[in-house]
Amino acid sequence: MLSTFVPFMLFAFVASITPGPTNILVLSNSARYGFKAALPIIMGACVGASGIVLLVGCGVGQSLVQLPNVQTAMQWAGVAWLSYLAWQIFRAPAQAINADDAHKPLGLLGAAALQLINPKTWMMALAVVSVFAGQGGQRQVVYLSLVFFLIALPCLGAWAVLGAGSSRLLHAPRAIQAFNRIMALLLLGSAWLSVLI
Repeated sequence: MLSTFVPFMLFAFVASITPGPTNILVLSNSARYGFKAALPIIMGACVGASGIVLLVGCGVGQSLVQLPNVQTAMQWAGVAWLSYLAWQIFRAPAQAINADDAHKPLGLLGAAALQLINPKTWMMALAVVSVFAGQGGQRQVVYLSLVFFLIALPCLGAWAVLGAGSSRLLHAPRAIQAFNRIMALLLLGSAWLSVLI
């Protein structure tokens, strides 16, 4: 069991820390709204991703493999939603955004829902179950899901710290606008690359 968990922990770290749609949204929201505003997004994303690991371990992943049209529809729905979010970030106002602004951060439920249509999350969950669950059954899948959650929290937290730290550099409206547009393009790129590769 330990021989499985050590490689899995490394896998979970890499899957959580590498740039993807969720990481970019955490970075962008923490830069715009502050570290505390990113916490619900982090929690929602971690709960959503670890929940998908559980779902896949309980057989949903096998259903997706057998229904490629559903998998394709989910991917394109995810790309469409992420493209919409990228557009919202791209056209965000150049002035500093306050917590009481009309535009609100993604939030806990939005971040959890994002995982349902994030192709990177489903591919990660399929890899977790097929490579690391082995013969351990449901108990092993529950452990893997919990470990993934515990590793993903500080990884996404690091992206939030990075975003909050970058907000100190974003005092001029032009700098804020440039940051928003760079984040939007990164989000758009990560969404489209997930289905084109």
